[in-house]
Amino acid sequence: MQITTRAAIARAPHAGWEIADLQLDDPKAHEVRVQLMAAGLCHSDDHITTGDARVRLPVVGGHEGAGIVESVGPDVRRVKPGDRIVCSYIPACGACRPCSTGHQNMCVKGLNAGTGMFLDGTFRFHLGQEDLGGFCTLGTFSQYAVVSEWACVPLVEEIPWEIACLVGCGVPTGWGSAVHAAGVRAGDTVVIFGAGGVGSNAVQGARFAGAKDVIVVDPVEFKREMATTVFGATRAFATAKEAHEFVVETTWGQLADHVILTPGVVTEDMVNAAVLMTGKGGKVTITAVGHFDEHAVHLPAGFLISYMRQIRGALFGDSNPLYDIPRLLRLYRSGDLKLDELVTRKYRLDQVNEAYQDMNDGKNIRGVIVHEHEQHQQS
Repeated sequence: MQITTRAAIARAPHAGWEIADLQLDDPKAHEVRVQLMAAGLCHSDDHITTGDARVRLPVVGGHEGAGIVESVGPDVRRVKPGDRIVCSYIPACGACRPCSTGHQNMCVKGLNAGTGMFLDGTFRFHLGQEDLGGFCTLGTFSQYAVVSEWACVPLVEEIPWEIACLVGCGVPTGWGSAVHAAGVRAGDTVVIFGAGGVGSNAVQGARFAGAKDVIVVDPVEFKREMATTVFGATRAFATAKEAHEFVVETTWGQLADHVILTPGVVTEDMVNAAVLMTGKGGKVTITAVGHFDEHAVHLPAGFLISYMRQIRGALFGDSNPLYDIPRLLRLYRSGDLKLDELVTRKYRLDQVNEAYQDMNDGKNIRGVIVHEHEQHQQS
C-alpha cells in the first residue's frame, strides 16, 4: 500500500530544491520503509544542483539519515519494525567480494547510487506517473523512504537523531580519510584542506591517531576557529601558501607526512599545492570531488617519482559501515569524538535551499534537516 511523503527533489542542475508530495511504495524483498527523523546536509547533495554530480533526474535528495523502521519487506533479517537505525549511504551486504575482504565501502549493492534504482530495476518514489530515485538509493530529504536492508545500521543506544544521521556519511568519511585511508600515525604532520562537515572529522581522526601537527587550510575564518578551538587542529591558515611556509618551518624542511583534501570542491591548484607540501614517502588523500568537466589531478610524474609520493582516492574514508558507525558512536559517547559541535544549525525540510546557501556562504560546519511528521496518508 502506497503512502504519501513530503520530500525535497532536484529536477535539473542550477534549479535548486523543490518540495513535493510523492507516493512511496511498500518495501519489497530485502527492503525496509523508514520514517526519517533527521537528515544531514552534505555537500555531495549540493553537487547535484550544481551539475557536478551527474545523476538521474529528477531525484530525491539526501544520503545522510537516521530514523525508525516502519515496515519491512520479505526476507529482511538485519532489522525489524520499530528499530532505530542509521542509513549508510553505501550499503554493506557482507557477502560480496569487497565486503568479504574487508572493504564494505565498495559493496557491490551500491551500484545504483546515481540513479536510485533498486536491484530489481524499479523505483519506490513516484510523482504521478513519474518514477524518482533517492540519491544513493536513500533519499533522506523525505519524511519516509524505502531503502535496502543492507543500508541499515542498527542504533543500539539512544543517540539524538541529528547526531545519528551524520555518521551515515560525513563523520566516517572524514575520520576514515585520516585514520584508514591516509593511515596517520603517532608523531605525523598532517595538513587538511577544508574544515567543513567532512574535514572537521578528518582533523579529529588525525589527532586521535596521534598526529603531532594537524594543520588546516580553509578560507573561512569561522571554520578555522572551530578547527583549532574545538576539533583539535594545532594551526589553521587561510591559504595553501601560508600553510606551506609553516610546514617547511615546523618540519625543518621535511614537509608533511600526509595531506588530506576534504574541501567542498577540489581543484587542480589545490592538488598541486598538496603534492608540493608532501614530503618523501608521503601521501595525498583525495576525498572531495571537483567540477565534472575539470581535471584536478594533472602534474609532472617527476613530482611523484623523485619523492616517492602517493596520490590516492578515498571512498567513505575506507570505513566499514557495520563496524565503524557503531565504533564512532561509542567514541562520541565516551567524549573522544565531538559530534554535537558539528551541527551549526537545524532546518525544516522547506528550508533546504536556505540551508545550502548557508553552507556555501561558510556559515555552517554541518546543517541538519529535522523532519516534522504528521499521520501519513495511505492510498
